[in-house]
Order: sequence, then C-alpha cells, then structure tokens
Amino acid sequence: MTTDPRWLILGAGALGRLLAARLAERQPSILIGRRTGSNPLIMTTPEGEVRRHAVVRLTLAEAPRRPALIHVTTKSHAVDAALDQLAARVAADTPVVLWQNGFQAQPRATRRWAGPVLCAVTSEGAYTHGEDGVVHAGHGLTHLGHLEGRYPELATRTSATLTAAGLETRACDDIRRRLWHKLAVNAAINPLVAIHRIRNGELRAPAYRPRVEAIVAEVATLMAAEQIEPPETGWQAHVWGVIEGTANNRASMLQDVLAGRRTERDAILGPLLEAARRHGLSVPALERLRDDTPQ
Repeated sequence: MTTDPRWLILGAGALGRLLAARLAERQPSILIGRRTGSNPLIMTTPEGEVRRHAVVRLTLAEAPRRPALIHVTTKSHAVDAALDQLAARVAADTPVVLWQNGFQAQPRATRRWAGPVLCAVTSEGAYTHGEDGVVHAGHGLTHLGHLEGRYPELATRTSATLTAAGLETRACDDIRRRLWHKLAVNAAINPLVAIHRIRNGELRAPAYRPRVEAIVAEVATLMAAEQIEPPETGWQAHVWGVIEGTANNRASMLQDVLAGRRTERDAILGPLLEAARRHGLSVPALERLRDDTPQ
C-alpha cells in the first residue's frame, strides 16, 4: 500500500484548526472532524492579520488508509476512542503525534499503538471562532519526542516542518519531564480559572494568589517524590512566570466550561493525586481543587 504524503489532523478544535491553518502552505494535510467542509479556514494571527486557508476537511471514513503521519488533537479523555477509530481505518504502523494535556493518555497510547508515538508539549495559544475560524492567540514553543527517547529522526523531521509552518518546535529526548512540567503548570492555572471564570492573569489578585501558591507547593513535593527535576527558576517562579506571560489568555479548561464541554480535570489532576497516593503524601489543596473543578 502506497503511503499518502498528507498528514491527518484528528480533531477540529482550536489546536487542530491551528495546525491545519499553519500547515496549509507547507505540508499537505487533512483536517478530520465530524463533518466534511469546503469553506476556507480563517485564522487570525497573534499580530491581528486575518488569513484564509483552503484546507481539506473530511470525516475519518473518507481519510486515506496510509497517511504519512497523524496528529491527534482531541481532548485527553477522547484519545482511546480516537485510537480505536484509527486502528479500524489506517495502517497500524502510521506515526502518531499526541497533543494532549495531562499525563494519562500518553503512556497508554504509546503502549497500545503499533507505530511510532511522539508526544508534544506546547505553549501555543489558540481558540476557535465560529464554525470555520481559529484565533492564534499567542506564539509559543513546542517540544516533541518519544516517552523513551526513541524515533529521534522522526521527531526532528516533524519538528522542522512545524517550525517552517510558523509553530516553533524542537525535538527532544526528555519529553516525559516536559509533560510533567506542563502538567504542574496546568494544575496551578487551569482548574482555578475554570472555577472562577477568569483569565490567567487574574490569578495574581490577592483573592487567588494564596491558593495558587498552596497548589504549587504541593506539586513541588510530588515532583520531588517522582524524581522530576524542577525548572531552573524553581516551581513557584516558573508557574508565576507562565501566568504573567499568558495573562490575557483564556485557558483551555475555561474555554471548555464556557462552551459546556467536558473538561480535562481528570487528565490534569488525576496523575498528581495518583502520585500522592503512591508516595503516601497529603495534598489537601489538590484534593479541594479536584472537588471544586467542573467535570
């Protein structure tokens, strides 16, 4: 069976649309969603420029059986079902890139998928706008790699293509650590902004700051127990730096709450609470956060 040179992007949410729009002029791709569409994909850049891109949009049933690569951009709780659908449709050795928050879907997918599985950690900001639009809210940096450091050439090639398309990406051999770091930041930001329906920067207010600091302190203890090396600046400075840098952003969990969608609460807080159980650590701030956060 001949390999189709196109990439599949499974999931037509904010991240899927961003990838499709950015790749439109660099890498032939197909955006896979629930419906087929022919309208241009409209991207608003961080600089305010509005661009219209002709993007092929199909359902999975219409997709090629041997694409060159598949980006899975669904929410973490939908990854297992997505892989089931893919397994029934595409060649088993097709490379997959996972773009999920948390640290639940990635190990499971890496074990079960026969082909190479790379994981992405990104700080790109995006949100959907209407049926055919995506706002690229802010430039970020993406790291890409295999949980065990395998497939470095694939990671390097894929990173180069994404970078050329305007999404700065670096191949790495420590993606597991970077996933834990992203998880720590998400745990301190996403649930609280979703609970209070505020933008990231509002966490700096006196009403929220002590709770953020308590959450980060517990996360730091858990990371040490898991032998995850801390950021160079330390956990508190790292998290507050992200809050400062994304002050105007609406976190993905807040977007889910406002849209009435299921959140990634379990994917973000579940691994931390499981680590606390394994190590016999008390984490009242994280437990309260789990209880308060919308599902």
